[in-house]
Amino acid sequence: MVKINNNKTKLQVTDGVLIPARDDSSIFSAWRIVFYGALTAMILLIIISPQPYRDILFFISDGIIRTFQVTLSSILFALIIGLLVGLGRISRNILIDRICTVYVEIIRGIPLLVQIFYIYYALAKFIKLSDIVSAVIAFAICYGAYISEIFRAGIQSIPKGQMEAALALGLTRRQAVFRIILPQTVKVVLPPIGNEFIALLKDSSLVSVVAVSDIMRRGREFTSLRYEFFETYTMIAIIYLIMTLFFSRLVAIMEERLRTDVKPS
Repeated sequence: MVKINNNKTKLQVTDGVLIPARDDSSIFSAWRIVFYGALTAMILLIIISPQPYRDILFFISDGIIRTFQVTLSSILFALIIGLLVGLGRISRNILIDRICTVYVEIIRGIPLLVQIFYIYYALAKFIKLSDIVSAVIAFAICYGAYISEIFRAGIQSIPKGQMEAALALGLTRRQAVFRIILPQTVKVVLPPIGNEFIALLKDSSLVSVVAVSDIMRRGREFTSLRYEFFETYTMIAIIYLIMTLFFSRLVAIMEERLRTDVKPS
């Protein structure tokens, strides 16, 4: 969706195209159909065929907790890395800017799965890391690069007059950034960071390749015991769909509440 405001074009992107606007009161909106349909499907499957669907849900329940553990830990560290690198990208120091830019270009050019394997297997030659620590580090480094671009764009979207006014009032450049610019940047970057969180939640399924007992790993363990592949991966798909749609809805609501743009004429 593109909005025109004050002669500027703003591209708004959300993770889920099925998310309705807050003023969409239709009972049969696409988001409601998919979300409540998935919930209903999961409940019906458990009631109609408790074996294996109820057994699958109980078996992978601890994997759901581990998935959120990895996702929340990763996004926390990715935010720290993203903020520091984002500030480095706008630094007047050429060396810092180049280092941060090279980091972003390298990380964005390597697939996430390769990064996970590299940290868990390749670096084991020098340092041995546990499976979950390796996964969190890989996700934090990878998503930190993308989030840094969000912070950089958010900071640069603040009018330059804000910095000039702060400097005129006697604040140092660092004080102006942390007291004036960053608080305003938060409202700009929160929605896209929310989208990155949802993307990370879905990508967390990759950690199963390094033996982290997430939803996918527990599902594979169940299939190795019962050989019920269709039923297991059907339940896993429904669970991921419910989680991502739920958080996508929260992101959409946050976008509406944080939006301060004047309505286009």
